Amino acid sequence: MPSLGGFLKKKRTRDSNTETSNSTSPVAASSPVKSLFDAGSTTLQSPSSANPSPAGTTPTTTTKAKTTLQMSPAAAQQNASTTNSTAATTTTTTTTTQQQQQQQHQHNLPTIRNLINHQPQHDGVAVASSSSSPNHHPSPSPSMPAMKNENSTNGHSAAANGASSQQHQQYQQQPQYQQQPQHQQQQQQSSARVTKGKYSLGDFDLLRTLGTGSFGRVHLVQSKHNQRYYAVKVLKKAQVVKMKQVEHTNDERRMLGYVKHPFLITLWGTFQDCRNLYMVMDFVEGGELFSLLRKSGRFPNPVAKFYAAEVTLALEYLHSKNIIYRDLKPENLLLDRHGHIKITDFGFAKLVPDKTWTLCGTPDYLAPEVVSNRGYNKSVDWWSLGILIYEMLCGYTPFWDSGSPMRIYENILKGKVKYPAYVNADAQNLLEGLITADLTKRLGNLYAGPQDIKGHPWFAEVTWDRLARKDIDAPYTPPVKGGMGDSSQFDKYPEDPDQYGNNNDADE
Repeated sequence: MPSLGGFLKKKRTRDSNTETSNSTSPVAASSPVKSLFDAGSTTLQSPSSANPSPAGTTPTTTTKAKTTLQMSPAAAQQNASTTNSTAATTTTTTTTTQQQQQQQHQHNLPTIRNLINHQPQHDGVAVASSSSSPNHHPSPSPSMPAMKNENSTNGHSAAANGASSQQHQQYQQQPQYQQQPQHQQQQQQSSARVTKGKYSLGDFDLLRTLGTGSFGRVHLVQSKHNQRYYAVKVLKKAQVVKMKQVEHTNDERRMLGYVKHPFLITLWGTFQDCRNLYMVMDFVEGGELFSLLRKSGRFPNPVAKFYAAEVTLALEYLHSKNIIYRDLKPENLLLDRHGHIKITDFGFAKLVPDKTWTLCGTPDYLAPEVVSNRGYNKSVDWWSLGILIYEMLCGYTPFWDSGSPMRIYENILKGKVKYPAYVNADAQNLLEGLITADLTKRLGNLYAGPQDIKGHPWFAEVTWDRLARKDIDAPYTPPVKGGMGDSSQFDKYPEDPDQYGNNNDADE
């Protein structure tokens, strides 16, 4: 039986990563901005020891090594070449080697960059920052290098649910932060790190809060350039580091940059200032499926079938990329203006070609192999699909027990599911094939993979290719004004009195 440790998502947390089905990116401003997520860029400063320069000033570099540290490898070489050409004497091979070793040593210093942009040896993913013109429009899904297997824990963000969240279970150790000299921290913080879209806080008007959580909040914003509406997730660096959710935060950014699907949320870009991380995503006007389900009590069979079918297509796509989602639940399913779903909150998404052992997720939706810490694969998402369908049809999860995680775990391991008489016979048959501890019988994990699910009698009338094109009308259309920034389907939250973008942040 796993120990809770205070890091699992609690039941029914509101993960408000709100977004839209808008297919237009914000127009980037001309000023470069820092991006905590870019793997190959300047070293970052610890949030706890930040000491930024006054607005309008830029610290000067004191040594050539520090100047080189804040450049890309190519720029560093060019700078070294220029300096050497102006020198009175020719630098010997030995001296050059020593300088390179010194620079390499400084690159390897344990800094906050190693926390936020930590790249484990087994994870070869690195998102290089690319320079772009002031009017550069990033593609809906920024291109990324091929991703390798990653056996470490992830989280949203694990909990970095920008705007969401509760703490999550995480067994992998994070690198320990070691404080840097103050003058070096000031220098590193002032240097700009360019994101693919060069977004900054000044590109948007902040309108209202769409959701809050342990690590920050999600804001509805309007682009000053194209007047469209977006959702910006703001994560507090200090909280992300404190709760050891650095890797989960980076995982979310990498996963969202790697995928592109009509039923998945779009990440347009990221940037940062000295205190916060910012993720620019779609604003999805229809709100959470969770809210609709609670208002309805439970869904009729055809309604549950429609949403389950769209989720099935999204999971099939993720699994084709060797990505496990690991956090399927109604709170993470948003409805666009036409009623189609968008899966959000990729803090637990992980690239796993084979197996992983991390205990993370929402207790009600955990598969028995996750609870028992036996190691698991992509089939845990199909288990969660079964729990989701059950909750949509019945209004509650099958293993719920007074909200106590330990009792829920016990019920999951017992595996006894009671089906109300009103549950459709084909639906029950599908659920029995999904909510089973026997991996040799679990649908989605057999030889035919997701085809066993898509070909099940419960989905007999679904035309999958039309559904993938959104040619099938949704059973429910949210009462919102599309494209008008209508946030009426989201709960209201008190606004944060602390202002963003102060202390000479990169977005100013």
